[in-house]
Amino acid sequence: MTRLALVGHGRMGRLVERLAPEHGFEVVLRLRGADNVGGAGITPESCRGVEVAVDFSTAAAVPANAERLAALGIANVVGTTGWLAELPRVRAVVERHGTGLVHGANFSLGVQVFYRLAETAARLLAETDDYGAWAYEIHHAMKKDAPSGTLLKLVQRMEAAGYGRRIDVASNRAGAIPGTHRVGFDSEADTITLEHQARSRKGFARGALRAARWVLGRQGCFEFGDIWEETLQKP
Repeated sequence: MTRLALVGHGRMGRLVERLAPEHGFEVVLRLRGADNVGGAGITPESCRGVEVAVDFSTAAAVPANAERLAALGIANVVGTTGWLAELPRVRAVVERHGTGLVHGANFSLGVQVFYRLAETAARLLAETDDYGAWAYEIHHAMKKDAPSGTLLKLVQRMEAAGYGRRIDVASNRAGAIPGTHRVGFDSEADTITLEHQARSRKGFARGALRAARWVLGRQGCFEFGDIWEETLQKP
């Protein structure tokens, strides 16, 4: 069993712990926010024997966590969103210490497929003015970032596919909804709608664990959207 640390032990951290044995991991360290202010819980003593960490903490905590893990030579998977303004700082530390880190707006395999479907539709409709585009999401009331990293990435990929017209974006937060994302293209003649609904958080947790297996022994910063297909390959 590969020895795993959980940085952040809220709902996602507990779910990752529950699913970890299915992916060959033994959880040997659990750090709640109160245990790890400023990364103080990540020490040579607490992390002795840890091979990889999964971070579902908070955006503000991610840079310090990543720096301390990299300095200890521990590979890292960051499932938290909202911190990418600090990515250059984190990447520099990871590269300096020769460790590996995977980050992503969304670790669901279904969302990765959804990105590609939306991207393809945007490319096919890029050259016609007949269709206007929109992107919408709704998440549980506890989710702090709005729009989410997933929705922002979705729009970025549509734009990168050549859709140069305005894409109207909207977000809602309510109840306990794991996450729904919808993309639409509307014209006088018809409407095209693409939708992804998460039924539980298990898809996010399993994707993070696949990434944790993949990043072992690798060096550098990687985005999950670039490597997710590789994580499905059997070792």
